[in-house]
Amino acid sequence: MAQFNCLVVDDETDIRELVVLTLERMDIRADSAANVEEAKELLAKRSYDLCLTDMRLPDGLGLDLVEHISVNYTGLPVAVITAYGSAENAVSALKAGAFDYLTKPISLKQLRPLVESALKLSSSDVKEAQNTDDLIGNSPAIDYVRTMIGKLARSQAPVYISGESGSGKELAARLIHRNSSRRDKAFIAVNCGDIPENLMESEFFGYKKGAFTGAAQDTLGLFQAANGGSLFLDEVADLPLAMQVKLLRAIQEKKVRTVGGTAEEPVDVRILSATHKNLSTLMAQGLFRQDLYYRLNVIQLKMPALRDRPEDIPELTEKLLRRLCESQSIDTPVLEDGAKKIISALHFAGNVRELENMLERALALCDGNKISADDLFMGEEMQTRNNEVAESFDPAKPMQVGLPEYLEDIEKREILKALEKANNNKTAAAKLLGVSFRTLRYRLIKLGLSKDAEGESDEET
Repeated sequence: MAQFNCLVVDDETDIRELVVLTLERMDIRADSAANVEEAKELLAKRSYDLCLTDMRLPDGLGLDLVEHISVNYTGLPVAVITAYGSAENAVSALKAGAFDYLTKPISLKQLRPLVESALKLSSSDVKEAQNTDDLIGNSPAIDYVRTMIGKLARSQAPVYISGESGSGKELAARLIHRNSSRRDKAFIAVNCGDIPENLMESEFFGYKKGAFTGAAQDTLGLFQAANGGSLFLDEVADLPLAMQVKLLRAIQEKKVRTVGGTAEEPVDVRILSATHKNLSTLMAQGLFRQDLYYRLNVIQLKMPALRDRPEDIPELTEKLLRRLCESQSIDTPVLEDGAKKIISALHFAGNVRELENMLERALALCDGNKISADDLFMGEEMQTRNNEVAESFDPAKPMQVGLPEYLEDIEKREILKALEKANNNKTAAAKLLGVSFRTLRYRLIKLGLSKDAEGESDEET
């Protein structure tokens, strides 16, 4: 007895019958409709686990059906069938909320894994599997990321993850994969900047024995290794233009050709990509292809900088420290108040990664029972860190107060100076300081400089 129900929508009888027959052989019950109106009538009568719809229908577009289902049948995966080479249609469908897409003529080798992935989304175990414990913090910025990861996990659409170095882009990619229907398959992460240009094609698509000197045996590429799972392209901006063309074709056609091979083979891979560079700027400079950008950036997830979520720093510090100690099988030392104050005051240009590196070094320097302010930095780095909050600082000069108090005083003066220049406009002052409005507001409250408690407001503009 069929466990799942599927709705097939296409005005071409031959295609409907082919898809229905394939589904029935997979032990899936299938209904079919020839237009949007018939599909809506069937949706109202029966519960479905998947909908496959053609893009162009006699009485409307497949996008109309995608939007109708997203509003009225939340959680029902929809895959859109597009004409060969209609990349724009596929991207539009994914942006509208489609689970995935197929191109005509329909390949059964691509149809079957798509259906299997979609049906996993309809199962209760996937719905209950949401796990973002590794994403530390409860700030609005991180809560938004959690929400987005949950949504993105239910799609097959390519995701472009932007953000500064160290902000957690790879972690976000792993969490999207972990919570998706692909979680039982491979997650392959590759730094595009680490692959020599002359080896890129063979690394991505594999090679046949004898394809070049040293090719002693058939070798799988990254796409084949990630088949059924997710491929994370970190620092995708570092891809040379020639490789960008080949990557675009592989993503669009869902097929790859190994170096030395003669035939293309289908691959079922979800593409996740990231870079700390500005792709829009690179496009304008002719260094990144516009068509590839729109293929990768179907949905964008921006990871916030650590300085934009300062309220998360105490929890992050605590949990990262505990995790480091567990990995080294040592007791967790106490973080002294002075060290906590310094950590809270730092800019952290390297974001979470920088904080973690700082704590790891502090563990090596501390006496084992506690981490003091002196354990956080060494030599030249102490001066560098202090220069983040002061134009000049002489570490040899005797200080009349402790370092935390000194840094706090410098920070207060710089903030007040910026507010004076901006005529007390907090939004303008934040821009002068190079921080977000929310960060400035947080620092004002923490340093006792805010008048918000007295009813003053200054909305972000």
